[in-house]
Amino acid sequence: MAKIKMTTPLVEMDGDEMTRIIWQWIKDILILPYVDLKTEYYDLGLEYRNETNDQVTIDSANATKKYGVAVKCATITPNAARMTEYTLKEMWKSPNGTIRAILDGTVFRTPIIVKGITPYIPTWTKPITIARHAYGDVYKNSELKAPANSKAELVLTDENGNETRQAIHNFGASGGIIQGVHNVDASIESFARSSFNYALDQKKDLWFASKDTISKIYDHRFKDIWAEIYENEYKEKFEEAGIEYFYTLIDDAVARVIRSEGGYIWACKNYDGDVMSDMVATAYGSLAMMTSVLVSPDGNYEYEAAHGTVQRHYYKHLKGEETSTNSVATIFAWTGAFRKRGELDNLPDLIKYADALEAATIKTIEDGVMTGDLYLLSKLENKKKVNTREFLEEIAKRIVL
Repeated sequence: MAKIKMTTPLVEMDGDEMTRIIWQWIKDILILPYVDLKTEYYDLGLEYRNETNDQVTIDSANATKKYGVAVKCATITPNAARMTEYTLKEMWKSPNGTIRAILDGTVFRTPIIVKGITPYIPTWTKPITIARHAYGDVYKNSELKAPANSKAELVLTDENGNETRQAIHNFGASGGIIQGVHNVDASIESFARSSFNYALDQKKDLWFASKDTISKIYDHRFKDIWAEIYENEYKEKFEEAGIEYFYTLIDDAVARVIRSEGGYIWACKNYDGDVMSDMVATAYGSLAMMTSVLVSPDGNYEYEAAHGTVQRHYYKHLKGEETSTNSVATIFAWTGAFRKRGELDNLPDLIKYADALEAATIKTIEDGVMTGDLYLLSKLENKKKVNTREFLEEIAKRIVL
């Protein structure tokens, strides 16, 4: 068959470790036989980020602004151990955090549900989508060690040079640590509008949760902005669509989530969304079964898997040992990007291919062929564990265009 044509390239962001290996296998086995692939390639592997002083990450985000759609492989956010392992110039920040700050949008993460895998919370019969704010908080923080007997103050200088000071803490003999975080009204507004629009598009109820009872200025600002935008711009639209928006405290939201059946969007601040998306993904079965898309307010999309680089499997792979790594979320990152590219460029064949690849992936698992993580979870009677590459080859057998 003739390969499916693309008119505009995807921004392709390559990554690290086992997911980098899988990335190439997905292209070789599932994409290139069917699609005349056009991408603008950026190597976000840690070595090249270090070589370019992380400029490649900035370039990839700006390219996403240019072309509108990106697909990203999982990447390493280095810690002290990685500094030594990769001989880094400095402890580079999270590439996801850098990209999110430049694009300024909201990350929507949704579990992929398949027959045979029952969530750990048995009442969860419908997927829960986590909407994660994609700017600020601890991901754009400043932090210092506080020496013994030091004093910390919060200082704000206005445009006229006037200072407002507020005591944070007087450290005693033991010293301590201090962290400064921030957010901006414009990004909070974008977060709210992206979430409201996505809820209307998906016809799902929307929750938003923070801790305004404790954080009476910082978190309360989020609550107030959301309330104002909802009342002025979205209330009537939600009522017409028959869906609900409500605000609650983050601890109350957790209790509600555990008792629910799912089927809604739960919007969280940046750090809360980071943690809760991993919790939700694991409770549904596997982090490797969680889709993720960053949607910016000006209509740019970046698709990725919600999980990390699968370091342990990568070290086994380097030793020549067999791995059985789940590639589903990475496959769905590609299909999400292809589908959006097809919608924007009016390419129905590309959309059809994305749908067919997702259907083949789910059918492979429901036919009882799966990687090790799903094999341990699946309740199917007749199931077979396959290795990383065999799983992709089994999917290829089931693609129907």
